[in-house]
Amino acid sequence: MPAPVSRSAVPRARSGRRARAVRIGTVVTGTALAASALLAAPAVAAPPRAVDPFNPDFGPNVTIYSPDTPVDQIQADLDALHAQQVDAEMSTTRQAVYFLPGEYGSAADPLQVEVGYYSEVAGLGASPEDVTVHGAVEVYNRCLADGGTGNCLALVNFWRTISNLSIDIDKAGQDGCRASAEFWAVSQAVSMRRLDISGGNLSLMDYCTAGPQYASGGFIADSRLPFVINGSQQQWLIRNSEVAGWSNGVWNQVFSGVVGAPDDAGFPDPPYTTVEETPVSREKPYLYVDDEGRYNVRVPAAQRDTSGISWGAGETAGRSIPITDFYIATPSDSVKDINNALARGQHLILTPGIYDVAQSIEVKRANTVVLGLGHATLTAVNGAVPLEVKDADGIVVAGVTIDAGETLSPVLLRVGNPPGCGAATTASRASTRPTA
Repeated sequence: MPAPVSRSAVPRARSGRRARAVRIGTVVTGTALAASALLAAPAVAAPPRAVDPFNPDFGPNVTIYSPDTPVDQIQADLDALHAQQVDAEMSTTRQAVYFLPGEYGSAADPLQVEVGYYSEVAGLGASPEDVTVHGAVEVYNRCLADGGTGNCLALVNFWRTISNLSIDIDKAGQDGCRASAEFWAVSQAVSMRRLDISGGNLSLMDYCTAGPQYASGGFIADSRLPFVINGSQQQWLIRNSEVAGWSNGVWNQVFSGVVGAPDDAGFPDPPYTTVEETPVSREKPYLYVDDEGRYNVRVPAAQRDTSGISWGAGETAGRSIPITDFYIATPSDSVKDINNALARGQHLILTPGIYDVAQSIEVKRANTVVLGLGHATLTAVNGAVPLEVKDADGIVVAGVTIDAGETLSPVLLRVGNPPGCGAATTASRASTRPTA
């Protein structure tokens, strides 16, 4: 991966941005190989770590771009990252790429990038409309035979995310087929959240390569989308969004609270399940930079009986937490230091990387937020339970991959008290359950 852009050297152009916010929340579990380790706990707990609200240190695996960064530099950097990660299914690399509010790319020089394994691409605006990419942010089939020309499919295009952006599709310079849509050819363990896509179709399959072009599932939430070509996608879940249309279904397509969703009266042909309103949901928390240049995390409120996007008419109900209230952890931090920070009342950000966890990270205090960046991964060591969420109201865990180790763990994520220690109330348990 090329060297991250220095945040201290990046101008923060924010003129004309809209003061609107949206929010989101999930827990992700998965399996992947793991490598780097949490160091052994020190004998004395480290003191609280100071955080610069204008220039927080997210470590070497986070790259932040400004609208003043030359497009050619961004293009070269992200081309290099994609080349590194496009086939890196078992990689231990984790990376987050963020864009400060503003415009990236133009009609004369569109920004066209691809997203590989274990990569997060997101805007740092309060609204998806605060960051616009004029070009494309895409995923294509991988061709696994005949020297990269045959057996082309998306069946293992896992572990990548894109969020909090507007994409003004411009495929100038690409061939006729590639120029026909914004492509997001993925399968599971992926998400598109808080997107505003315009200027062309969105295709969830890559129909520009040799066959068989299979794809097998994904997730969209809180997004405003053009006409969507489902194509070969075997299953898909889309929630609380707007679509201009949807082409077809293969096995199972689920729409919950989606304005413009297809009618499911003909089920099982086509295989649509359409729910007019989402009964309960919570959007994923996200980083944003305010008008003064301070970093914050926006945490949405849980919602009931909703449809459509949450950011169309202004800020969504929720709360903002200053970045200074977070302990920003790296894989070199001990679990003891992380737990001490949580016990002091700090929230937790896990920066991109592999965290080998031999004793549980314990989230005990009500309303604590744990947010992973760039597919941060907790891997169990010696049968440990990597993450325990105690019986307390309002705890939110999002953006964290939890991975089994070589020794069997009883569970990878424990929510609530163990058996015999008292049952959590319905309200508190609901507040800590992962939601899509």
